[in-house]
Amino acid sequence: MTPSPTPYDRLGGEAGVRRLVERFYALMDELPEAYTVRQIHPESLAGSAASLFKYLSGWFGGPPLYTAEKGHPRLRMRHLPYRVGPVERDEWMLCMRQALAETVDDAPLRAALEKAFADMAEHMVNTAGEACAGAAPATLL
Repeated sequence: MTPSPTPYDRLGGEAGVRRLVERFYALMDELPEAYTVRQIHPESLAGSAASLFKYLSGWFGGPPLYTAEKGHPRLRMRHLPYRVGPVERDEWMLCMRQALAETVDDAPLRAALEKAFADMAEHMVNTAGEACAGAAPATLL
């Protein structure tokens, strides 16, 4: 009996995950509607993209690159130094939804990933306030 393919496999492995991450961060730079969430990231998104790629690789069922390098993700703890409110959550999801739409042809997979990302984004919210721009930029994840 052959095991079901993982999301990592269904995305096309390393190349598919990289394509998703690269498009996501390109959108964060391109979309004026993502201004607030972009401000809590460093000027260069390279480190953030590398971390997200490593995290998603393992989260999607591929090589556990992030945990091998940094241990348990503890995503909420790692994001606590940065004020993440509803505006940042929604802007992050705007970029992720569009990146998924542009890079994932498999509609059921895309819908499942969008739901999982929405749940994750909601979990990262640590303030109920308005936009939290002005927080110190950092490498998330």
